[in-house]
Amino acid sequence: MTSKWTAADVPDQSGRVVVVTGANTGIGYETAEVLAGKGARVVIAVRDAGKGQKALDAITRKHPGAAVSLQELDLSSLGSVRRATDALRSAHPRIDLLINNAGVMYPPKQFTRDGFELQFGTNHLGHFAFTGLLLDNLLDVPGSRVVTVASLAHKNLADIHFDDLQWERKYNRVAAYGQSKLANLMFTYELQRRLAARGAPTIAVAAHPGISNTELMRHVPGTSLPGVMKLAGLVTNTPAVGALPTVRAATDPGVTGGQYYGPSGFNEMVGHPVLVTSNRKSHDVAVQQRLWTVSEDLTGVKYGV
Repeated sequence: MTSKWTAADVPDQSGRVVVVTGANTGIGYETAEVLAGKGARVVIAVRDAGKGQKALDAITRKHPGAAVSLQELDLSSLGSVRRATDALRSAHPRIDLLINNAGVMYPPKQFTRDGFELQFGTNHLGHFAFTGLLLDNLLDVPGSRVVTVASLAHKNLADIHFDDLQWERKYNRVAAYGQSKLANLMFTYELQRRLAARGAPTIAVAAHPGISNTELMRHVPGTSLPGVMKLAGLVTNTPAVGALPTVRAATDPGVTGGQYYGPSGFNEMVGHPVLVTSNRKSHDVAVQQRLWTVSEDLTGVKYGV
Protein backbone atom coordinates (compact mmCIF):
# COMPACT_ATOMS: atom_id res chain seq x y z
CA MET A 1 0.00 0.00 0.00
CA THR A 2 1.25 3.53 -0.78
CA SER A 3 2.21 5.93 2.02
CA LYS A 4 -0.65 8.18 0.94
CA TRP A 5 -3.84 6.16 0.66
CA THR A 6 -5.48 6.74 -2.74
CA ALA A 7 -8.16 5.24 -4.94
CA ALA A 8 -5.48 2.89 -6.27
CA ASP A 9 -5.53 1.15 -2.87
CA VAL A 10 -9.21 0.21 -3.13
CA PRO A 11 -9.57 -3.59 -3.36
CA ASP A 12 -11.65 -5.18 -6.09
CA GLN A 13 -15.33 -4.56 -5.37
CA SER A 14 -16.82 -7.05 -7.84
CA GLY A 15 -20.03 -8.61 -6.59
CA ARG A 16 -20.68 -5.93 -3.98
CA VAL A 17 -23.84 -3.80 -3.99
CA VAL A 18 -23.31 -0.20 -2.89
CA VAL A 19 -25.91 2.50 -2.21
CA VAL A 20 -24.60 6.09 -2.11
CA THR A 21 -26.87 8.98 -1.17
CA GLY A 22 -26.27 12.34 -2.81
CA ALA A 23 -24.05 10.83 -5.48
CA ASN A 24 -24.92 13.19 -8.31
CA THR A 25 -22.17 15.68 -7.43
CA GLY A 26 -19.20 16.41 -5.17
CA ILE A 27 -17.70 13.75 -2.92
CA GLY A 28 -20.75 11.53 -3.36
CA TYR A 29 -20.20 11.40 -7.10
CA GLU A 30 -16.48 10.77 -6.67
CA THR A 31 -17.20 7.97 -4.21
CA ALA A 32 -19.66 6.32 -6.57
CA GLU A 33 -17.27 6.68 -9.51
CA VAL A 34 -14.36 5.03 -7.70
CA LEU A 35 -16.47 2.11 -6.47
CA ALA A 36 -18.10 1.56 -9.87
CA GLY A 37 -14.65 1.58 -11.45
CA LYS A 38 -13.58 -1.14 -9.02
CA GLY A 39 -16.44 -3.40 -10.07
CA ALA A 40 -19.19 -2.64 -7.54
CA ARG A 41 -22.83 -2.48 -8.51
CA VAL A 42 -23.57 1.10 -7.48
CA VAL A 43 -26.95 2.67 -6.81
CA ILE A 44 -26.98 6.46 -6.98
CA ALA A 45 -29.72 7.61 -4.58
CA VAL A 46 -30.53 11.25 -5.33
CA ARG A 47 -33.27 13.82 -5.01
CA ASP A 48 -32.95 15.19 -8.56
CA ALA A 49 -33.36 12.35 -11.06
CA GLY A 50 -32.13 14.48 -13.95
CA LYS A 51 -28.86 15.31 -12.21
CA GLY A 52 -28.59 11.71 -11.10
CA GLN A 53 -28.88 10.52 -14.69
CA LYS A 54 -26.12 12.88 -15.77
CA ALA A 55 -23.89 11.49 -13.02
CA LEU A 56 -24.73 7.92 -14.04
CA ASP A 57 -23.91 8.72 -17.68
CA ALA A 58 -20.60 10.33 -16.69
CA ILE A 59 -19.58 7.28 -14.66
CA THR A 60 -20.45 4.83 -17.41
CA ARG A 61 -18.57 6.93 -19.97
CA LYS A 62 -15.47 6.71 -17.79
CA HIS A 63 -16.05 3.04 -16.94
CA PRO A 64 -17.84 1.34 -19.86
CA GLY A 65 -19.74 -1.66 -18.62
CA ALA A 66 -19.99 -0.35 -15.04
CA ALA A 67 -23.16 -1.43 -13.26
CA VAL A 68 -24.77 1.82 -12.09
CA SER A 69 -28.45 2.46 -11.42
CA LEU A 70 -30.55 5.35 -10.19
CA GLN A 71 -32.93 5.61 -7.23
CA GLU A 72 -34.93 8.73 -6.46
CA LEU A 73 -34.55 9.73 -2.81
CA ASP A 74 -35.46 12.96 -1.04
CA LEU A 75 -34.06 12.69 2.47
CA SER A 76 -36.12 15.71 3.54
CA SER A 77 -39.29 13.64 3.10
CA LEU A 78 -39.94 10.52 5.18
CA GLY A 79 -42.48 9.48 2.56
CA SER A 80 -39.77 9.56 -0.10
CA VAL A 81 -37.40 7.67 2.20
CA ARG A 82 -39.96 4.91 2.64
CA ARG A 83 -40.70 4.68 -1.09
CA ALA A 84 -36.99 4.52 -1.90
CA THR A 85 -36.23 1.87 0.70
CA ASP A 86 -39.19 -0.23 -0.44
CA ALA A 87 -37.76 -0.17 -3.97
CA LEU A 88 -34.20 -0.86 -2.84
CA ARG A 89 -35.14 -3.75 -0.55
CA SER A 90 -36.97 -5.39 -3.41
CA ALA A 91 -34.28 -4.77 -6.03
CA HIS A 92 -31.30 -5.59 -3.81
CA PRO A 93 -31.96 -8.25 -1.14
CA ARG A 94 -28.22 -8.07 -0.42
CA ILE A 95 -26.56 -4.69 0.23
CA ASP A 96 -22.85 -4.63 1.07
CA LEU A 97 -22.26 -0.92 1.54
CA LEU A 98 -24.60 1.89 2.53
CA ILE A 99 -22.89 5.28 2.27
CA ASN A 100 -24.83 8.10 3.90
CA ASN A 101 -23.27 11.02 2.08
CA ALA A 102 -26.01 13.48 1.08
CA GLY A 103 -26.41 16.67 3.03
CA VAL A 104 -27.26 20.35 3.13
CA MET A 105 -25.13 23.03 4.77
CA TYR A 106 -25.93 26.53 6.05
CA PRO A 107 -29.21 27.15 4.20
CA PRO A 108 -31.59 29.91 5.24
CA LYS A 109 -34.07 28.68 7.83
CA GLN A 110 -36.26 26.02 6.23
CA PHE A 111 -38.22 22.98 7.31
CA THR A 112 -38.65 19.56 5.75
CA ARG A 113 -42.01 18.23 4.59
CA ASP A 114 -42.35 16.58 7.98
CA GLY A 115 -41.69 19.77 9.93
CA PHE A 116 -38.03 19.19 10.86
CA GLU A 117 -35.34 21.87 10.58
CA LEU A 118 -33.85 21.21 7.15
CA GLN A 119 -30.28 20.36 8.17
CA PHE A 120 -31.19 18.14 11.13
CA GLY A 121 -34.06 16.60 9.17
CA THR A 122 -32.01 15.82 6.07
CA ASN A 123 -28.51 15.16 7.36
CA HIS A 124 -29.48 13.15 10.44
CA LEU A 125 -33.14 12.12 10.57
CA GLY A 126 -33.40 11.31 6.86
CA HIS A 127 -30.33 9.08 7.00
CA PHE A 128 -31.41 7.59 10.34
CA ALA A 129 -34.69 6.47 8.75
CA PHE A 130 -33.04 5.40 5.48
CA THR A 131 -30.50 3.23 7.29
CA GLY A 132 -33.04 1.72 9.65
CA LEU A 133 -35.32 0.69 6.81
CA LEU A 134 -32.47 -0.88 4.81
CA LEU A 135 -30.52 -2.46 7.65
CA ASP A 136 -32.05 -5.93 7.35
CA ASN A 137 -30.57 -6.15 3.86
CA LEU A 138 -27.08 -5.65 5.29
CA LEU A 139 -27.19 -7.57 8.56
CA ASP A 140 -26.36 -11.03 7.28
CA VAL A 141 -23.83 -9.86 4.68
CA PRO A 142 -20.20 -10.57 5.60
CA GLY A 143 -18.10 -7.43 5.42
CA SER A 144 -21.07 -5.10 5.11
CA ARG A 145 -20.71 -1.52 6.30
CA VAL A 146 -22.72 1.61 6.99
CA VAL A 147 -20.54 4.64 6.34
CA THR A 148 -21.87 8.03 7.40
CA VAL A 149 -20.22 11.27 6.29
CA ALA A 150 -19.73 13.68 9.16
CA SER A 151 -17.82 16.97 9.23
CA LEU A 152 -15.27 19.07 11.06
CA ALA A 153 -18.31 21.19 11.90
CA HIS A 154 -19.28 18.73 14.65
CA LYS A 155 -16.81 20.76 16.74
CA ASN A 156 -18.20 24.20 15.86
CA LEU A 157 -20.95 25.53 18.15
CA ALA A 158 -22.30 22.00 18.08
CA ASP A 159 -24.57 20.44 20.65
CA ILE A 160 -27.73 18.36 20.59
CA HIS A 161 -30.39 20.87 21.57
CA PHE A 162 -33.04 18.54 22.93
CA ASP A 163 -35.03 21.54 24.16
CA ASP A 164 -35.27 22.92 20.60
CA LEU A 165 -34.08 20.34 18.07
CA GLN A 166 -35.90 22.08 15.22
CA TRP A 167 -34.54 25.58 15.97
CA GLU A 168 -38.01 27.05 16.24
CA ARG A 169 -37.05 29.69 18.82
CA LYS A 170 -33.86 31.11 17.33
CA TYR A 171 -32.08 29.89 14.21
CA ASN A 172 -28.31 29.80 13.82
CA ARG A 173 -27.50 28.02 10.56
CA VAL A 174 -23.88 27.30 11.53
CA ALA A 175 -24.86 25.81 14.89
CA ALA A 176 -27.74 23.90 13.29
CA TYR A 177 -25.35 22.34 10.78
CA GLY A 178 -22.97 21.48 13.60
CA GLN A 179 -25.81 19.79 15.48
CA SER A 180 -26.67 17.66 12.44
CA LYS A 181 -23.05 16.58 11.97
CA LEU A 182 -22.57 15.82 15.66
CA ALA A 183 -25.72 13.73 15.36
CA ASN A 184 -24.18 11.82 12.42
CA LEU A 185 -21.26 10.79 14.61
CA MET A 186 -23.41 9.89 17.60
CA PHE A 187 -25.60 7.81 15.31
CA THR A 188 -22.54 5.95 14.00
CA TYR A 189 -21.19 5.16 17.46
CA GLU A 190 -24.54 4.03 18.85
CA LEU A 191 -25.28 1.95 15.75
CA GLN A 192 -21.88 0.27 16.05
CA ARG A 193 -22.55 -0.53 19.71
CA ARG A 194 -25.87 -2.15 18.79
CA LEU A 195 -24.43 -4.10 15.87
CA ALA A 196 -21.60 -5.43 18.03
CA ALA A 197 -24.01 -6.45 20.78
CA ARG A 198 -25.99 -8.45 18.24
CA GLY A 199 -22.83 -10.06 16.83
CA ALA A 200 -23.67 -8.83 13.34
CA PRO A 201 -21.02 -8.88 10.60
CA THR A 202 -22.05 -5.33 9.69
CA ILE A 203 -20.00 -2.42 11.03
CA ALA A 204 -20.74 1.31 11.29
CA VAL A 205 -17.97 3.76 10.39
CA ALA A 206 -17.76 7.53 9.92
CA ALA A 207 -15.66 9.77 7.69
CA HIS A 208 -15.28 13.45 6.89
CA PRO A 209 -13.83 15.17 3.81
CA GLY A 210 -12.04 18.04 5.53
CA ILE A 211 -12.63 21.21 3.56
CA SER A 212 -13.65 20.34 0.01
CA ASN A 213 -14.61 22.67 -2.80
CA THR A 214 -18.04 21.27 -3.71
CA GLU A 215 -21.59 22.50 -4.27
CA LEU A 216 -22.18 22.05 -0.54
CA MET A 217 -20.30 25.34 -0.13
CA ARG A 218 -22.93 27.37 -1.97
CA HIS A 219 -24.58 28.75 1.19
CA VAL A 220 -21.33 29.66 2.93
CA PRO A 221 -21.28 33.46 3.44
CA GLY A 222 -19.03 35.23 0.96
CA THR A 223 -18.69 32.44 -1.57
CA SER A 224 -20.65 34.42 -4.17
CA LEU A 225 -17.98 37.13 -4.22
CA PRO A 226 -15.76 37.21 -7.34
CA GLY A 227 -12.71 35.01 -7.01
CA VAL A 228 -13.63 33.48 -3.65
CA MET A 229 -14.34 29.99 -4.94
CA LYS A 230 -11.24 30.12 -7.17
CA LEU A 231 -9.19 30.95 -4.08
CA ALA A 232 -10.97 28.20 -2.13
CA GLY A 233 -9.78 25.72 -4.70
CA LEU A 234 -6.20 26.51 -3.68
CA VAL A 235 -6.75 25.81 0.03
CA THR A 236 -9.23 22.92 -0.04
CA ASN A 237 -9.32 19.32 -1.15
CA THR A 238 -10.64 18.61 -4.61
CA PRO A 239 -13.85 16.56 -4.49
CA ALA A 240 -11.85 13.50 -5.59
CA VAL A 241 -9.43 13.79 -2.66
CA GLY A 242 -12.23 14.85 -0.30
CA ALA A 243 -14.01 11.59 -1.12
CA LEU A 244 -11.07 9.40 -0.13
CA PRO A 245 -11.85 9.23 3.63
CA THR A 246 -15.30 7.92 2.74
CA VAL A 247 -13.89 5.47 0.22
CA ARG A 248 -11.29 4.24 2.70
CA ALA A 249 -13.89 3.81 5.44
CA ALA A 250 -15.98 1.82 2.98
CA THR A 251 -13.32 -0.45 1.52
CA ASP A 252 -10.08 -0.68 3.49
CA PRO A 253 -9.88 -4.24 4.91
CA GLY A 254 -8.25 -2.88 8.06
CA VAL A 255 -11.19 -0.68 9.06
CA THR A 256 -13.05 -1.67 12.23
CA GLY A 257 -16.42 -0.62 13.58
CA GLY A 258 -16.74 2.76 15.23
CA GLN A 259 -13.68 4.26 13.53
CA TYR A 260 -13.57 7.73 11.98
CA TYR A 261 -11.51 8.71 8.93
CA GLY A 262 -10.49 12.16 7.73
CA PRO A 263 -7.67 14.06 6.00
CA SER A 264 -4.12 13.85 7.31
CA GLY A 265 -3.17 17.52 6.97
CA PHE A 266 -3.28 20.51 9.29
CA ASN A 267 -6.41 20.44 11.47
CA GLU A 268 -7.71 17.65 9.20
CA MET A 269 -8.63 20.23 6.58
CA VAL A 270 -6.78 18.74 3.59
CA GLY A 271 -4.78 15.67 2.74
CA HIS A 272 -5.15 11.96 2.23
CA PRO A 273 -7.24 9.77 4.56
CA VAL A 274 -6.08 8.56 7.94
CA LEU A 275 -7.72 7.43 11.15
CA VAL A 276 -8.81 10.50 13.15
CA THR A 277 -10.77 11.17 16.33
CA SER A 278 -13.95 13.14 16.93
CA ASN A 279 -14.45 15.41 19.92
CA ARG A 280 -15.25 14.23 23.44
CA LYS A 281 -18.87 15.38 23.20
CA SER A 282 -19.54 12.98 20.31
CA HIS A 283 -18.65 10.03 22.58
CA ASP A 284 -21.21 10.82 25.29
CA VAL A 285 -23.08 7.50 25.45
CA ALA A 286 -26.05 8.88 27.39
CA VAL A 287 -26.62 11.59 24.77
CA GLN A 288 -26.15 9.09 21.94
CA GLN A 289 -28.83 6.85 23.41
CA ARG A 290 -31.21 9.73 24.08
CA LEU A 291 -30.75 10.99 20.52
CA TRP A 292 -31.42 7.48 19.19
CA THR A 293 -34.70 7.24 21.11
CA VAL A 294 -35.79 10.70 19.99
CA SER A 295 -34.86 9.88 16.38
CA GLU A 296 -36.95 6.70 16.44
CA ASP A 297 -39.89 8.68 17.84
CA LEU A 298 -39.59 11.49 15.28
CA THR A 299 -39.17 9.22 12.24
CA GLY A 300 -41.34 6.30 13.31
CA VAL A 301 -38.50 3.97 12.31
CA LYS A 302 -37.57 1.34 14.88
CA TYR A 303 -34.33 -0.58 14.50
CA GLY A 304 -34.08 -4.32 14.94
CA VAL A 305 -30.74 -3.98 16.71
